[in-house]
Amino acid sequence: MMAVLQLDKNNFKQTIEDNPFVIVDFWAPWCEPCVSFSDTFEAVSGNHADIVFGLVNIDDHPEISNYFNVKQIPAVLAIRDQIVVDAQVGEMSVSELERAIQSWSAFDVSEINRHFDEKAAV
Repeated sequence: MMAVLQLDKNNFKQTIEDNPFVIVDFWAPWCEPCVSFSDTFEAVSGNHADIVFGLVNIDDHPEISNYFNVKQIPAVLAIRDQIVVDAQVGEMSVSELERAIQSWSAFDVSEINRHFDEKAAV
């Protein structure tokens, strides 16, 4: 089981580029729903060895949360092939997060990838 990564400006971009599926939880230590959700996030991460789970503390790394226009926390971003496929705001239960992951896994990014591949070829 891979531990949840602490993401910051030094490893965020590389993590997204090196992994086909990354789920990022934006949080802050003063946010009670965030702290409560962290147990759920960590528990669910153990069920998905093929997905990288990461945390961004918005107080320590505001440049990342600002880049993604995160206005409320906890906020979870699903990133597939460097494409943000969905974002959820608010605390989720284990079953809600598992359903979201199923949906994100099923999201077809092939047309988006094809588009960018064609652009790169020009």
